[in-house]
Order: sequence, then structure tokens, then C-alpha cells
Amino acid sequence: MARVLGVGGIFFKARDPAALGKWYADVLGIEMHDWGGAVLLPDGMAAHPGAATVFSPFKAETTYFEPSTKEFMINFAVDDLDGMLARLKAHGVEAKVLPDEPNGRFAHLVDPEGTKIELWQPKPM
Repeated sequence: MARVLGVGGIFFKARDPAALGKWYADVLGIEMHDWGGAVLLPDGMAAHPGAATVFSPFKAETTYFEPSTKEFMINFAVDDLDGMLARLKAHGVEAKVLPDEPNGRFAHLVDPEGTKIELWQPKPM
């Protein structure tokens, strides 16, 4: 039977794709390519026990994505949340660190176009 293997990409509109791509490269360290996007290979996630790609619809009235008004957020798994927080601070970006949870540590921020970003350091399972 046919089935989904995983998330093949995250594609979204941006007012200024080049500037937003540069922000993601500078602030989050995502290697952007000349064609305007990044390729995140599964090797990095596979190397961290407990890391996974989650697909989860939220209720329409959720407040979890606030302060963003967009209908989605992006969760990036990171290998070192403290290191990432230092990187954000060096770029003048504030993040809200959440209390530790059973499946890891989280921090929230918003990109320049108003998309909520959740950083997640998975807890080994």
C-alpha cells in the first residue's frame, strides 16, 4: 500500500525571499543554496536519538503559534539549544526559552516576516 515516507520540504511565500533566506542563514545557520533554498538531509536527525519529524494539525483556535498570526509554525531540531540561543543573541534576536519537557528543550522566536519558529533540542529516548 502507498504511504508517506516523510516531509519532503517546507515551501512558503515570503515578501522578500532573498532577505529572509539570508536571515535564516545568518541567524540559524541554515546553509542556503544559490537556488534560494536549503537541503536538510536526514543524517543529522538520525544522529540524535529522540529526534523525529512531527506532523500535527492544531485546533484553529490555538494560541500556541502566537505572537504570529500565520496558520503554521516551523519547528527546527537543534543539537545544542544553548549554543543556538547564543547565536541568536549575537544577531540581536530574542528567544523565549520554555521549561524543559519530557521530550526535550524548546525555545520560541519569530522570523522577520512573522513566522513563529520553535527550536527543539530532542531528549534522547
